[in-house]
Amino acid sequence: MDDWRNGGFGLYVHWPFCQAKCPYCDFNSHVSANIDQKAWARAYLAELDRLSEQLSGRVLNSIFFGGGTPSLMQPDTVAVIIERAREIWPFANDIEISLEANPGSVEAGRFAGYRDAGVNRVSMGIQALNDTDLRRLGRIHSVDEARAAFDIARNCFDRVSFDLIYARQGQTLAAWQAELHEALSMAIDHLSLYQLTIEDGTAFGDRYARGKLRDLPADDTAADMYHATQEICAQYGMHGYEISNHAKPGAESRHNQIYWRYGDYAGIGPGAHGRLTLNGVRHATETHLAPGAWLQAVAAGNGESLSDALSNQDAAAEYLMMGMRLTEGLDMARYAQLSGQELPQDRLKDLVELGMVTISDNRLCATLRGRALLNAVLRELLVD
Repeated sequence: MDDWRNGGFGLYVHWPFCQAKCPYCDFNSHVSANIDQKAWARAYLAELDRLSEQLSGRVLNSIFFGGGTPSLMQPDTVAVIIERAREIWPFANDIEISLEANPGSVEAGRFAGYRDAGVNRVSMGIQALNDTDLRRLGRIHSVDEARAAFDIARNCFDRVSFDLIYARQGQTLAAWQAELHEALSMAIDHLSLYQLTIEDGTAFGDRYARGKLRDLPADDTAADMYHATQEICAQYGMHGYEISNHAKPGAESRHNQIYWRYGDYAGIGPGAHGRLTLNGVRHATETHLAPGAWLQAVAAGNGESLSDALSNQDAAAEYLMMGMRLTEGLDMARYAQLSGQELPQDRLKDLVELGMVTISDNRLCATLRGRALLNAVLRELLVD
């Protein structure tokens, strides 16, 4: 009934607004000229009050402001959300409170305001360290602005992460290696490094379907970039604790570890997802996507559009898919308890022999090779 305690409990707050929509982005983000911050603050607080009735007595391990571009939120909005969460749940002594920021929306006074509100970690969407590729990615900041924003963040927060995208148009392996060295030379303790993926429904997806998104690296080159990423980050003491995330010891994202360790997390805001254990059963929750529809639903008493009970098999499959992303892997006994059956021993044996996974102290871990081909590993392990 308390399986979620193995991963902890977090709160995700989705801010749906951006200054511009990036062509590769398939997140729930919207461009709006006028935002009533006070109305949005009231809605978030109403949702927290609703959740307090379901989830009382828990210790909160993390809060994550994601988006969208949460650095467009007024610090006062962030402050009242954190304060209400503190009133509802006891905070862990080492609670992590993260906020995503885009360099184009950063200024020193706003960051100081977030710090004073209680934010103690910032994740910056830098994405590239050359201006040509930033323009191709639809970013509205320059490299100089990104570096300046990073310096501001470093002066305000002890923990700062930033994101980069690789396997971009026209990018060579040597160019990515040089860019990664440049990123690691900055005073950084956490990097999220994502391969560019072309998603349906995005501007890049439409362009790709029409044959107009040219010069993307071949699959073999993208794979070489992934392996080079692991090697170079390791040289700087930034271990790859998850497929796309690297950190110095102790700087791992605690909030994201709740996801990957299959804890519980409440999601509020348009398009936010959650996993909540209610009366001993884990539920998948979703909220209304459109900002206006979400506000109306909250005013009517509940911003959720869905709360579905998960079967034991579905919960176990989710734990498998999330846990295998981590270098630490997953607890096979926990999987069996969730699922009601063990992982298929014959397939495990084959994957060990192929060098795709290791098993030690009843923990199943993907090897470096296995993480590079994780979808194939999961297909073998997911019980029909």
